[in-house]
Amino acid sequence: MAQKPTFDYDYIVIGSGAGGSPAASILANSGKKVAIVEKSTFGGESPNWGDVPAGALIHAASTYYNAKMAAKFGLRTGSVGYNYPSLLSWKDIAIKRTGAGGNRHYYEKQDISVFAGNAHFLSPNEITVNRRHLSARKFLVATGSEWHVPEIPGLESTPHHTPKTIFSLARPPKTLFIIGSGIEAWELAHLFSTLGTKIYLAEASKHILAGFDNEASRLIIDDAKENRGINILIQTEVIAVQKSGLQKRVTFVQGRAERSVRVDEILIASERRPATDLGLENAGIKYTAEGISTNAYLQTSARHVFAAGSVVDTTIQTHDILAQSRVCAHNLLHKNSMKADIQPRLLVAFTQPEITQVGVSEEASERQDLRISIAPLTLTARSNITDQRTGFVKIITDKKDTIIGASIVAPNASDMVAELTLAIRYKLTDKQLMETPHCFTSWSEAVRIAAGKLL
Repeated sequence: MAQKPTFDYDYIVIGSGAGGSPAASILANSGKKVAIVEKSTFGGESPNWGDVPAGALIHAASTYYNAKMAAKFGLRTGSVGYNYPSLLSWKDIAIKRTGAGGNRHYYEKQDISVFAGNAHFLSPNEITVNRRHLSARKFLVATGSEWHVPEIPGLESTPHHTPKTIFSLARPPKTLFIIGSGIEAWELAHLFSTLGTKIYLAEASKHILAGFDNEASRLIIDDAKENRGINILIQTEVIAVQKSGLQKRVTFVQGRAERSVRVDEILIASERRPATDLGLENAGIKYTAEGISTNAYLQTSARHVFAAGSVVDTTIQTHDILAQSRVCAHNLLHKNSMKADIQPRLLVAFTQPEITQVGVSEEASERQDLRISIAPLTLTARSNITDQRTGFVKIITDKKDTIIGASIVAPNASDMVAELTLAIRYKLTDKQLMETPHCFTSWSEAVRIAAGKLL
């Protein structure tokens, strides 16, 4: 009888972000021998340069904006200002409170072996990290994705930022040119415009905030132009970048017209690329430019290797990545495999106001039997109480009155959408939603009104 091969670990998790961290903890708590490998900062994107630091600064900026607008309530707001180094200190406090940013000891306390460096597969069961060979019976690849810097003449020799580095600035720039129009681009556009930065936001295609409801996107765009002075350049191709004294000159083509502007800083936030440079072919793991290929159970072409997060799909957000990590942990541990069910798909952008999309959107659906209802926020008592009037709730049902999609533009859209996500996932009807008690003076009253309009 052949002897079973012995390995250094039962499981090796490559990547300590949202895709790897929950799985590593679950695996370690099951009593298995686990190692985790991280090439950058422990904790990954979300706590170090993504959701948490951006969210802390967005909250501070939103508070500042609302304070400046509060004279209409009878408040004295003439001396409202901000100190940017103090804002950055608040960001650091928020990161520290999560306990996840840069914290390798979090894993060591769970008896997880920790390795810092690039992981590279040598064979299906062996990797190298800083010339050290490690083997495992099974693997989870959760290396995430990286911002792709486009090939624009002069950009390589011109200082620029991505969302990963933009908070290293000592002060907000007076002018900022953003290439890209996705969630991160818009969140940072709102953040810095609130702090007084003049924003240019350029998008090569005609789609702004792709994936969101068109009506919701248009409302955000119109509000950004009218109330925040953001210059939105749709169907615009940046053709050259160069240094211009202490500034940078950005040359672009919109339609047939060529223009250029001088700005203090350039932010690249247009495209992510999956981090697949780790010798996947040596382990028999199939991948494309879109990411690692997996089945419904997040299992790769190498049956002992699973993958989660934006190395699989660069468009998913942290809430879905965390869910995938837990699914991978279950499937690594158990024979009764669990499918990665992250439906309905939820998108959230922490713009001001916030914007969310869950389930079917009006534009993406080819179905003819859709029923659609919109409730402007101005129909709610909350809107009158707070004088925040920009936004709406849109609900989509099928011919059986089952809720299948929703869009929200509102100050607290990220909280409001949970109710609609639950309704879609468990196939509630518009009548059931309308009959559910909602606080009269809350934003959620707009959800009840929208559901009632469908009856």
